[in-house]
Amino acid sequence: MPATDKYNTRAGAINSLLCVGLDSDYEKLPERFQILENPQFEFNKWIIDETAEFAAGFKINMAFYEARGEKGFSEIKLTMEYLIEKYSDIFTICDAKRADIGSTNKGYVEAIFDFMGFDAVTLHPYLGREALDPFLKRTDKISIVLCRTSNPGAAEFQDLESDGKPLWQIVAEKVDRQWNTSGNCMLVVGATYPEELATVRKIAPGMTLLVPGVGAQGGSVEEAIKAGLDDQKKGLIINSSRSIIFSKDPKEEARKLRDEINVYR
Repeated sequence: MPATDKYNTRAGAINSLLCVGLDSDYEKLPERFQILENPQFEFNKWIIDETAEFAAGFKINMAFYEARGEKGFSEIKLTMEYLIEKYSDIFTICDAKRADIGSTNKGYVEAIFDFMGFDAVTLHPYLGREALDPFLKRTDKISIVLCRTSNPGAAEFQDLESDGKPLWQIVAEKVDRQWNTSGNCMLVVGATYPEELATVRKIAPGMTLLVPGVGAQGGSVEEAIKAGLDDQKKGLIINSSRSIIFSKDPKEEARKLRDEINVYR
């Protein structure tokens, strides 16, 4: 099954566009997990089991694991093995924001897609299509290209204009019209920029958009949904991390956000 179909099938089956971000910062884990042999994995397993019925996707941000060196990396692998074994229909995203020259990217491809087993990875577009070709050639996987990110400083480069267009718009056009020839690209557009999100939807009407920035970052669910839905009332992966996984009741927070998203659909 192509990875785009995997996400759409899961989203349709459970009527959800929610992605739970496993930003499992070791320092923030409850003490009952910190004392275990594999604290991040055990915490992730708990979060996954609590929220899976509402989640169309899970996203692992590599930084929170790589900071712990070999141990953290092993716990990414354990988490992915658990997801593949127990929840194989749920879409998985490696939030690594990789980009390098082509020969280096080949190593990233093998590590992220083949060794760890992710369905998708986030990528920088700055080096161009030629460099990202090892990712784009993997038609069984998804390349999620950064377009308009959710952070406050995004404008520093992303708003720079060329031929009267901001850079983020050029990225959206380039990915939609030239890079997505195999239907295996998505774009990252933050919920904190709903006007830009609406413009990207017009540029790429058939592309799925990964939308971070709701919850702890303050993006409006209503504005993001109204700006970003496609004509099938789909086309979005709404990610929330800290506000779910570090809440008192992750299951209830996931349910509430899933339901709020559906209200505006």
